[in-house]
Amino acid sequence: MTVSVEIVEEPARACATLMVGAALAGGDIVLTGGSTPRAAYQHFVEAVHSVNVDLSQTTFWVGDERCVDPDDDRSNYKMIKESLLDPLADRTPSFERMKGELGPEEGAEDYERILRELGGSDPPRWHLVLMGIGPDGHCASLFPGQSSLTERSRLVVGVPEAGLEPYVPRISLTLPALASARHIVFLATGDSKADAVARAFGPGAEPDPATPASLLVPEAASLAVLLDDAAASRLYFTGEPQ
Repeated sequence: MTVSVEIVEEPARACATLMVGAALAGGDIVLTGGSTPRAAYQHFVEAVHSVNVDLSQTTFWVGDERCVDPDDDRSNYKMIKESLLDPLADRTPSFERMKGELGPEEGAEDYERILRELGGSDPPRWHLVLMGIGPDGHCASLFPGQSSLTERSRLVVGVPEAGLEPYVPRISLTLPALASARHIVFLATGDSKADAVARAFGPGAEPDPATPASLLVPEAASLAVLLDDAAASRLYFTGEPQ
């Protein structure tokens, strides 16, 4: 498939627009952690209140979670609650969280059960999956070289050892679960992500377990990458700048 790469002034605001479109279509949305997604959720909240978006047919899910208590500052849920769920409390949005406090294996089994009971299909057909990319090329909590990258029968896996800070166990959707979405959107800002973006999505990039985000390219139905100038700075060359 062809990857759509957009270099925009405010990737978070562009992402929020896509979220509004998914909600207006009554589609489910998979959320991700990180500072840029936090800004996207804040823009989304503003748009929901501004144009009175109906969220009654939309359920929010999460792509991965750290195995910490839900009020821990490292929790993706805590960030999502503060930036999106609480400000939308008047609309009581549906949200299915990963229970990181259960630990990686029990937490993964719990979310797998919820997905198979409520997801509506196997795997679920989400309208929109939001993803970040780490400096090491990981996405969700699927890290380079780990066995989770080859999982094909499960929708959710426990990740006993994180490949990047914070070094706590994780729960993550698998590649087949992520790839089942109608649309996948990667968000990346800052020059610390530039090398990983180039390896995953640059011209001539090939699927490579050393860059897990690249493994979604051939499997996704639709994949877009929203970047600022810094994150896109190495996208069009593979060596040192000439």
